[in-house]
Amino acid sequence: MKNQMEYDLENPLTLSLKEYKNDIIPRLFASESDHMPSRNLLQCLKSCDLYVSFRQEAISLILQAQYSCNYHPSVPYLAVNYLDRFISRQEIPQGKPWVLRLLVISCLSLAAKMMNRHFPVSDFQASCYEGFIFDTRSISRMELLILDGLDWRMRSITPFSFLCFFISLLQLQDQKARGTLKDRATEMIFKAQNEIKLLEFKPSIIAASSLLVACHELFPFQFPSFKCSISSCQFVRKKLQKCYNALQEMLEMESLESMVESTSSARTPQSVLERHYWTKSESRETTTTTSLTNINTICADQQYHHQQIKRRKLNGCPS
Repeated sequence: MKNQMEYDLENPLTLSLKEYKNDIIPRLFASESDHMPSRNLLQCLKSCDLYVSFRQEAISLILQAQYSCNYHPSVPYLAVNYLDRFISRQEIPQGKPWVLRLLVISCLSLAAKMMNRHFPVSDFQASCYEGFIFDTRSISRMELLILDGLDWRMRSITPFSFLCFFISLLQLQDQKARGTLKDRATEMIFKAQNEIKLLEFKPSIIAASSLLVACHELFPFQFPSFKCSISSCQFVRKKLQKCYNALQEMLEMESLESMVESTSSARTPQSVLERHYWTKSESRETTTTTSLTNINTICADQQYHHQQIKRRKLNGCPS
């Protein structure tokens, strides 16, 4: 059982400045890499269209859950975190598109449990899935596979874990201004999760960069001192500028899209993600060693279960 210090260390979204202690900060920075996707995922996304389309469709379905279930963005954010970390260590089966849906619904279920939210599995499947409905047993087994693949680290260290720490480095006394700065950075962090190029950066660097971009927007005259304060942190000096530039590029793309969308159709979860494809410049072979036995077993059981239901319906028997 985790003690209180470890529980706070891995709290994904709710760390406040009062909860920070001198010994917690170094532990946060030391542990954050354990809560990131492996580098293998980024390489696969750069070189393999299968992984790009798989992730895009999965995030689109997760965003649909946010809208249909009226969730706070923290739930889908955590679900995508689980998704990325799992598929970075588990090879994606080809020719079985419904595996994606089983993975999505299992990640959403786990995220909702972690955030103490009810996840209406049946309602979500009825509204977002067509044809194939997963039984409780299959979802539970996939949840266990995900938990095992993530080493049971479910209280993910995310950029939100670092926001209050970095804000404390800024010489900004006005509480309303601090709140506005944090809200804008939070908004960017939620959007940044969909950007493939930002997967390479640690949560702390994304948090620091988001605050810098927010500072540049909201307090341009104070930006140089803000940048100096955050850059003085030894944990984020490396890649800070690169992440800052990537966030700026993301916002510029979003601004252009808003101009286009203002003269076209309304924004949807799918349209939000359409720009996140990598341009495949050169093909590379990707090797993975993770066995697909467990997923294939769940697949076979679920397919058998589905066929049995169809047979009963054809024979006029209740399912």
